[in-house]
Amino acid sequence: MLNKSVFKSITLAGAAVLMASALIIMPEESFEASVRGLDIWLEIVFPSLLPFLIISEMLIAFGVVKFLGVFLEPFMRPLFKVPGAGGFVWAMGLASGNPSGAKLTARLRQDGQLTRVEAERLVSFTSSSNPLFIFGAVSVGFFLNPELGILLAISHYASNIGVGLMMRFYGRNEEKKQLEEEGSKKPFSILEAFKIMHHTRLDDKRPFGKILGEAVNSSVQTLLMIGGFIIIFSVINKVLFHLHITAFAASLFSSIFVFLDLPQTLSIPFVSGLFEITLGSQLTSQVENVTLMQQAVITSSLLAFGGFSIQAQVASILAETDIRFKPFFLARLLHTLLSGLITWLLFNPIYVGLRNRSQNSNVEETFAASHGKAEEILSFLAQSGPLITLLTLLAYCLLLLHAHRQAHLK
Repeated sequence: MLNKSVFKSITLAGAAVLMASALIIMPEESFEASVRGLDIWLEIVFPSLLPFLIISEMLIAFGVVKFLGVFLEPFMRPLFKVPGAGGFVWAMGLASGNPSGAKLTARLRQDGQLTRVEAERLVSFTSSSNPLFIFGAVSVGFFLNPELGILLAISHYASNIGVGLMMRFYGRNEEKKQLEEEGSKKPFSILEAFKIMHHTRLDDKRPFGKILGEAVNSSVQTLLMIGGFIIIFSVINKVLFHLHITAFAASLFSSIFVFLDLPQTLSIPFVSGLFEITLGSQLTSQVENVTLMQQAVITSSLLAFGGFSIQAQVASILAETDIRFKPFFLARLLHTLLSGLITWLLFNPIYVGLRNRSQNSNVEETFAASHGKAEEILSFLAQSGPLITLLTLLAYCLLLLHAHRQAHLK
């Protein structure tokens, strides 16, 4: 009888052989999917995430995160049972999107600012899509419907907060000692916050140039890893579709969709979105003979789940620490259910209400102006993103060459 370890080895080996065979049999389809994934990374992901990651590394090094942590402690600790520094991770994760929250959580864990349980709580609700993707790419780009972005954003971020509030009860048995220490915490003090920031900067003996260089180096390495995952999951999604595995998986979800009063035609876009949310959202917007509310529920659920591509990126980042992936995955399932439910509940009061008011006021003009800016940003990234990416990679190579020469001279 096969034990669990042997079965896992056989399954992984079989999946790898199947994928390799599919790549040989379908080289053209695989190449197209690979180029599509590369375009997404080159034009959008790299130039949009790089500044956030570099600045975040520098804020941590200069003690600004610990300074903010003192201010946010009275807010984050009672609500989410995480230190105040988690508020910085939450804000940066919301602004820049996946997988920034996981990257910064892992960084704070490595820096000793979070316990393992606190890190697992924090990463569970700091994983989200950024507003530019929700408004610009999904609501305007796919659905051509600016008002839908308001509903999707409210559902996405409200359900994420709900996940955080529920995860505050996670790991309570492992934190009895910490709960006892909370009663002896010092009262809030601006002077104390400045002292902590100052001592953190003094403790880091690296000169500014080295801090900046290492921030760029770490950020680019993370983005290269992200790019690899985006490309490989784009190919996997395409291969599974042509092998009719996507259709088979969709048939398994059909009964669930019928129970939830959702059309079975949405099952294939849903399964595709489980692997890659951009493709899943686009396919959902193209399904005919379904209501917009049904499309919104599916899209909202996919945005919350994040897709296996993003989850693989997070798993790779968390693997560098002792943070467990299982709580993060369970939180994504919870986020998926909550986001879909909130979208269903708020569709009439939020979306329909906005549509009715926009017909009798200048709200529509306001939406058009704001989403026009989002389209401008996406257009700028599409045009300038590849150049920014290539120049940054060139600078990264020069930094590596310089570091190699310095090490050789020593």
